[in-house]
Amino acid sequence: MRGPLLPASSKKTRRNLPKNLSAIVLLLLCVSGCGVHSSTTLTTTTPPQTLQTLANQPPDGAGIGFLLTDGSVVFQGGNSSDWFELTPDNSGSYLKGTWSQIASLPAGYAPLYFASAILADGRLVIVGGEYNFGIFVLTNQGAIYDPVANSWTSLAPPAGWDYIGDSPSVVLPNGQFLVGRKLDTQMAALDPSTLQWTALASSGKNDFNAEEGWTLLPDGSVFTFDVKGAPNSERYIPSMQTWVTAGSTMVDLHSPGSGCLVYGGGCYDPPGEVGPGVLRPDGTVFATGSNSTAGPGHTAVYTPPAVLTGSGSWTVGPDFPNNDNAGDSFAVLLPNAHVLVEGDSGTLYEFDGHTLIASGSVASGSSLLVLPTGEAIVGGPPVQLYTSSGQPSSSWAPSITAFPASVTRGSTYSISGTQFNGLSQAAAFGDEDETATNYPLVRITNQATGHVFYARTHDHSTMAVATGNAIVSTNFDVPAAMETGPSSLEVVANGIPSPSVSIAVN
Repeated sequence: MRGPLLPASSKKTRRNLPKNLSAIVLLLLCVSGCGVHSSTTLTTTTPPQTLQTLANQPPDGAGIGFLLTDGSVVFQGGNSSDWFELTPDNSGSYLKGTWSQIASLPAGYAPLYFASAILADGRLVIVGGEYNFGIFVLTNQGAIYDPVANSWTSLAPPAGWDYIGDSPSVVLPNGQFLVGRKLDTQMAALDPSTLQWTALASSGKNDFNAEEGWTLLPDGSVFTFDVKGAPNSERYIPSMQTWVTAGSTMVDLHSPGSGCLVYGGGCYDPPGEVGPGVLRPDGTVFATGSNSTAGPGHTAVYTPPAVLTGSGSWTVGPDFPNNDNAGDSFAVLLPNAHVLVEGDSGTLYEFDGHTLIASGSVASGSSLLVLPTGEAIVGGPPVQLYTSSGQPSSSWAPSITAFPASVTRGSTYSISGTQFNGLSQAAAFGDEDETATNYPLVRITNQATGHVFYARTHDHSTMAVATGNAIVSTNFDVPAAMETGPSSLEVVANGIPSPSVSIAVN
């Protein structure tokens, strides 16, 4: 939940903010106080980094973006129903990439702020929406985009769900798409192969799902730090269909609710906001906060337990400077293990595990997404590329163990190895707008020309993170138009490539 549900004096500038605010029902202010905490110091020393504006800009803006498994990036356009695709040039550069319009959403569906994911079969799913055509409705509509057919298909909601809205979601290791209904503790999982929903038990949930962000952990559990129940945190264990406590966050990571909102004939009390939580390669989650009543947003670091049903532990992180915060903001995991988080002011910060480092400024509310090149693309206007310093550890990279030595254009092959899904979902938001990239891409470079081609991947064996030495696999389609001859092939996860192998393209 964002801008239009806040008091007029504190509305934030957001991407694609509905223009007709008179159509939005919002009301009474009722704010409860939150204490101010001191924390570790923060540095504003600017690290080596660059922000470059793309040579070509999208024709209708770039809202939320998703990395498709063929290496292209699709963005929601400014009128919410239109979508545009950015394709890198033949050197693999997104800076000089080109834009094309793809299919628009089904008639009657133009959502903002929804649950979303790239599925294991390579399709994009979006469900719900806080707004539809700029009007606050908590819609229960949904759609799935097939990039091969370039078409959207409407998706029915779970049985009995008359609303979904801006809800938390995550793709579980088994590939099912888990969504939490906004105003209660109900959850349902979508089977991508049948497009059927299954209601899941949610026993033990401390508070409702509204405004929470969900982070997938290496043990397959789903972690969240509460909004309404702050400073509590909890984890969902899918195999047990139950929530267990993850302890107190130690500092308040939520902003207070903004008032009483009329919905469904009653008064809904918005619980406030939190910032994104990102799993790092060391296994900890960097959790960012929204503004409390006064002072800056806080942060904290969560260490998951060694035992599945354990609670884990928390330590206090650095505060944001200048009363900034990350409520309803994007964050991504960079290849160097730093978390790049966007403050509500538009300032970008890198968290290096100890300090927050101010690292440039962009338009407030811009989306963030890590590309296979290791750069982060920043939604506009203008659309830019963020490049950080430092290199990933070789131990974080995917590794190829079995692959075809020779491939034919237009054919499909299997490839296997370790850590194909990366060590993290590598992307997060305060609650909805999930843009995780924990799936493998296959990049093929022709050795004679140096031209780069992405082979569309699909049907990954798992959607887990930090799979260690376990052998995992995916399938890839060799582009029919790619160049033939000796080539090198890499598997890329979250911007980190594997050591390359040599193949022949026929």
